[in-house]
Order: sequence, then structure tokens, then C-alpha cells
Amino acid sequence: MALASVKETALAARLACLPMQDGAGWLAVARTQALARLTAMGLPAKRDEYWRYTDPATLNAPEAAPAARFDPGDEAPAFDGIDRLKIVFVDGVFDAGASDDLAMAGVEIERLSRAGSVDIHWAQGLYGVLEARGQSPVQRPFAALNTAYATDGLLIRVTGQAARPIALIYVHKSETSDAILHHCIKVEAGAELTLLESGPAAARFTKVVEVEVADGGRFHHIRVQGRDHERRAATHLFARLGADALFKSFTLTANGRLTRNEAVIELTGRDARAHVAGAAVGDGDFHHDDTVFVTHAAEACESRQVFKKVLKNGATGVFQGKILVKPGAQKTDGYQISQSLLLDEDSQFLAKPELEIYADDVKCSHGSTSGAIDETALFYLQSRGVPRAAAQALLVLAFLAEAIDEVEDEAIAEDIRGRLEGWLARHAAKAQA
Repeated sequence: MALASVKETALAARLACLPMQDGAGWLAVARTQALARLTAMGLPAKRDEYWRYTDPATLNAPEAAPAARFDPGDEAPAFDGIDRLKIVFVDGVFDAGASDDLAMAGVEIERLSRAGSVDIHWAQGLYGVLEARGQSPVQRPFAALNTAYATDGLLIRVTGQAARPIALIYVHKSETSDAILHHCIKVEAGAELTLLESGPAAARFTKVVEVEVADGGRFHHIRVQGRDHERRAATHLFARLGADALFKSFTLTANGRLTRNEAVIELTGRDARAHVAGAAVGDGDFHHDDTVFVTHAAEACESRQVFKKVLKNGATGVFQGKILVKPGAQKTDGYQISQSLLLDEDSQFLAKPELEIYADDVKCSHGSTSGAIDETALFYLQSRGVPRAAAQALLVLAFLAEAIDEVEDEAIAEDIRGRLEGWLARHAAKAQA
């Protein structure tokens, strides 16, 4: 059977289990356009260039594979010590009782399901717009599927300095839940927001976040994925930056049978800066894929991609990162690094770094390395009385430090380090049991 036919068949089966969402007005138009894009693409196949390292079969399946819930024991929820506005989704459904009041100075927050039926809304210039732009030159079918079928999400407009971070907390309760959420965030000129995301969300989670940062705006995004190991997720982060805008995103992933995080970022205004970073730690049947595409379309812009993965017991890490410098985007500063630390011979790291440059006054670099833990450093620590497991944990944390350093808020960064230390301690105890 031809590849196109296989993709069409997979799409038909997937859509048969997804009732079209109710709606009218601008949202209905956006959904219809997204469905047309999706129908033209079909679902991804293993033979597609940007899916050859990650098998999309379980993401394509009509129903989510069961995923058991993980008992965190006495581990505190992520960002529990941070003063934040909490918004909770349970298996993709908004939980008003567990959420805080959505009112906050400098920020407007609405639910997609309620705002979508009006005739005119600021989000109609954003919902599905960046996703559609991100479909070229690489097709992203799950993002189009999300735009067409998202059950809910948040529309956040930032008009000033947000008094505290907004925390999106995703709770997983049903072992067969299949959540689809779509968020739109518009940071107005000179405004600033920190967005926190945490929780396993569902057995299978499909999420899109579209972010527009206007001139001089600041957007900080910190995400913690993990806990429920059998979960599967396909997430997309689309961003467009104006002049002198700042966009910073960091993701910590611990556990997860399959995680595919895509980031598509456009720097369209002079002196815009975009930093995307991630730290992943996986053990056993763990597959983690970071796919990043950064486009420099204006002068004097800066981008950084910093991704570190620690893998053991047959875990797999994937990194696909590209920097595109368009004609006229002179004085571009683009940096990309992807590294893995393999704690045994069974794990693997697959990397595809790319540069595509059409300007001559630029500073761009990329590098990718994979290696084992430094035995000399390990011996040095042990010779000074540090137990082997503790010494290995220290070296792992040192390896991940460059990625964590991308988090500007020290309290949040410390929370992330504590989570990593807890993960390493649990898995060390498991190995000794």
C-alpha cells in the first residue's frame, strides 16, 4: 500500500473517534481550516523524514493506550512552593473547583470553550495562525489535528507585568484518557508573563501553545513533564517575536513511555531573543524526542538551543534542531547544542542538528555529543568518601546544569534541581533493590 494511502487510512481511523467540537464564529472557521490542512497531510508515518527516529504509531492509534497512574508518595507537586495562580485541568477538562480565580492585574484569562463562539475576539488572529505558519517547510499533522479538535484551552492576553506566574496543572485520573488542549498567549508590547506547566495530563496528551510576544515583551515558560511513566504526549510550542522581545522556554522531562516536544519559533523583529532548553532523564522503555525549528527573519537576533539527556537501561533520546537564517537577517547569533550522557551500553541518542543560512554576517554554531560518565571524575569523588551512587548523581546534575541555567528565576530553578535529585535517588534505590 502506498505511503499516502497508509496515512489517509490512519487519519480516517483517528478522526472516527474524535467528534468535531461545537462552536461558531471565528473558532469554527479556524477549526475548519485546520481540518483541511490535516486532511491534505494525513497522519505521520515512520518513513517521514522528521519521524524516522520516533515511531508515531501509538500517537496515530484511534484510542489511547492505557497508562497507569504513578503514586508520587510524599513528593510535593511541582512548583508547590512558588506563589502562583493555579489553573487545573483533569484529563483535559477544566476543574473550576481546584483552580484559583482567573482574575489578575495585567492579565486577561478566558477559556477557549467559552470565548470561541463570539464574532470578534483577539485570539482569532492567533488561534491556528502560528500553527499554520509552522507547517512549512516541515509538516506537523498533530498540531493541525489539535487546532481542529481541541476540547478546551486558555486564551491569555498579557497587558502589563503579571503579578505572579500562571501555573497550568495537568492531572491524570483515567487510565485511558485522551486529552487535547490548545492555549493562545498574547504578550503585548512591554508586558511580561511567566507560565508554569506541570503534570502528566492524560494517558495520551496532545497540546498546542501559540505565543505571540510583541515589541519589548517578555515571556518565560517552564514546564515539568513526568511521573506517570506509561503516558504518551505530543506537544507543540509555536512562537512569534517582535523587536527586542524575549522568549525563554525550559522543559524538564522525567519518565514517559513516549514524549515528542516540538518548538517552532520565528524571530521577526530586530534584537529579538529566543532561548529553548530541555533536560531529560530516562530509564528503560523511555523515548524522548525534542524537535526544534528556529527562524531568524530580522537583524541582530539571538537564539539558543540547549538540550541535555541522561539515558539508562535502553532508553532513547532524540534531538532534531534547525536554525534557519533568512536573507537580510544579518548579525544573527545562533547557538545550538545537544548532548547525551549514556549510563550504559544499551541506551542510544539520535541527533540531527542543522543550519541553513542565507546571510553572510552571522555567528552560528551547532554541536552534538554523546558519551559515558567520566570515570576519572567518578573515581575522584569516590576516593574522597562520596558513595558511588551519590557521586554519579553529582556528575549527572553537573552535566544538566547548562540547560537548567536557562531558567532565570532561581527559586524555580532550585525546584527543578530538587526534582532531579529525587528522581536520581529513587532510581538508584530501585537499582540496588
